[in-house]
Amino acid sequence: MDIYQHFRKEEQPYIDRVLSWKELVERSYQPVLTDFLDPREQQIINLLVGGDDNDLKLNLFGGGNFSERKRAIIVPEYEEVVESDFGIIILQTNYHEKFVSLSHGDVMGSFLSLGLERKKLGDIIVKDGLVQILLTDDISTYVVANLTSIKNTNVNFVSKSIKELVEKELYWISEDHLVSSMRLDTIIKSIYAISRQTAAESISKKLVKVNYRVVDDRSFTVQANDLISFKGKGRSKVEGINGKTKKEKLKITTSKLK
Repeated sequence: MDIYQHFRKEEQPYIDRVLSWKELVERSYQPVLTDFLDPREQQIINLLVGGDDNDLKLNLFGGGNFSERKRAIIVPEYEEVVESDFGIIILQTNYHEKFVSLSHGDVMGSFLSLGLERKKLGDIIVKDGLVQILLTDDISTYVVANLTSIKNTNVNFVSKSIKELVEKELYWISEDHLVSSMRLDTIIKSIYAISRQTAAESISKKLVKVNYRVVDDRSFTVQANDLISFKGKGRSKVEGINGKTKKEKLKITTSKLK
């Protein structure tokens, strides 16, 4: 069976990587620890490694109960995994929110300006004058020494215990829709209650991401479990495609982040 037929072409390099991790653990009996994976990457690794029909065990952890980005550990079935094995560090700083306004994007931009890769960074929490970032332990010392300002505001990051993570639960609101097709412009028109023209223009302007990648083709085919990000309008996902009506309309279930 061709495993690639179940995934998009652009996902093939990641699939190859996951299969190589799987083969390495099977051959060497040594664990493999990944960097942070986005939710779509987590879905794929679960499909390829997380089944019960092999001698491996997949563990995912992002620092908290509601973490979106997570690291994965692949181990032989008999091996136990504990939280400390994931090598996740929490760094925290405070700022005067009365005088300064910081956003998730501001923190992300400052982190990336250090020349670090996005995959080294997990979730970012910005709330009530506090910033927490989760990152891989191999870069924590460098980040503390070099991430000293965000949006022209001086900051001083210090390490905190995992137990001090400010949890942020995500709330998704589900809706059922009838759509003529699974084209991207049709889907975001329905989810975000906008015109087909506005949907098409937003896609052309590269305001829409599918599975964390910018898509500028309005005819792009959306699939079940796809995650959609629409700049300025929030995030959503396609929960399922539930068949057709007598008039050949597709019945789909989506959810939108509150």
